[in-house]
Amino acid sequence: MITIAQEHPVQDDLKLLHERHTIDMHADTPPESIHMLPADALAAPSIWFYVMRDGGRPVGMGAFKRIDGTHAEVKSMHILAEERGRGLARVMVEHLIKEAKAQGFERLSLETGVQPTFVAARALYERVGFEVCGPFEGYWDDPNSVFMTRAI
Repeated sequence: MITIAQEHPVQDDLKLLHERHTIDMHADTPPESIHMLPADALAAPSIWFYVMRDGGRPVGMGAFKRIDGTHAEVKSMHILAEERGRGLARVMVEHLIKEAKAQGFERLSLETGVQPTFVAARALYERVGFEVCGPFEGYWDDPNSVFMTRAI
């Protein structure tokens, strides 16, 4: 049974998720273009962090971070590679959209990579209504980044 709940990002049973996310982000992205947050930074009060579990086992994570009173940013979306192909990433991003809206945000934005490893993620974000936009909140026009946004 798949569940998604808001949890603390620093837990022993989440180490694999964070490790795999870090490996994926560093696989083919230059270090200066990696914008992921480490697990302890995801515990900030301005971040809502969620864990997806299958029968209690963590299989995915996702978060959103307050930019201002109406705008938030998707952070740390990751589904374990062996769990992909089941539609779990879509379930997670739709959950983040719903939760961000419930918190009063009107817009969600994100940064993702241009590299081939991010093709599926960009396609998913497009399918759920995100559109390419310019850099936002502290980002710059980085040739290794794609910026996307959508109203919620």
